[in-house]
Amino acid sequence: MLGVVEKYLLDKIKSEGTIHLTLIDPEKVSAQQAATIAGTSQESGTAAIMIGGSTFASQTRLDEVVKAIKSRVKIPTILFPNNEKAGISRHADAIWFMSLLNSTDPYFLVGAQVLGAPLVKKYGLEPLPMGYIIVGEGGAAGRVGKAKTVPYTKPELAAAHALAGQYLGMRFIYLEGGSGTATPVPPQMIREVKKLLEVPLIVGGGIKSRERAASAVSAGADMIVTGNVTESSDAKQRIDEIITAIRDAKLNACVKV
Repeated sequence: MLGVVEKYLLDKIKSEGTIHLTLIDPEKVSAQQAATIAGTSQESGTAAIMIGGSTFASQTRLDEVVKAIKSRVKIPTILFPNNEKAGISRHADAIWFMSLLNSTDPYFLVGAQVLGAPLVKKYGLEPLPMGYIIVGEGGAAGRVGKAKTVPYTKPELAAAHALAGQYLGMRFIYLEGGSGTATPVPPQMIREVKKLLEVPLIVGGGIKSRERAASAVSAGADMIVTGNVTESSDAKQRIDEIITAIRDAKLNACVKV
């Protein structure tokens, strides 16, 4: 049986085609700033708020940020954990229960999940099974997760990882280019992965403009994640532009069909 948040995401994808998720890093903003970013994002039309980062926020800081965001928005809050100790908060709605499929360290493949599973159960968080694949530059996520990143020139390798994740029972696949990366996941890689998948495809990393967002949508992304743009002084304008571009690109694709 699908959980509340998973059903919500699938229904949004079905009705809108491609949806936007806002990623907030608790290490980079205060609880009040996080609440403001979340509120602005909700007003712009983001579907959910993801909370997490590549470095290790304290449990107290994470809890404060999640509670502040929850007090400001009605859309789901989804944890995006970097480890089982400081990445899980009882105050969120759901958690990406993910395996870093191209990590060379068993901890990120299954170790953290084994350690974190009892807490997910205890806190009543909704687990969202996800295969996480770090591609291209990889950024901090690649370094911390000890990933053997998939080169952008090898889209077929990314597709093989994604298909393996689906066959292992993961209900979402995430192609991660790395936070703040200069080059986003290329359209050809997104297309190759999407051709093989029957589950939603999430794409993030380096999507800083309406053009990049539209390109990812046209290539087949079901969810677009942006994080760094939310920390800029003109965050509301840039989030508005990206979400508008996502909707326009999907509408144009439907018209062409």
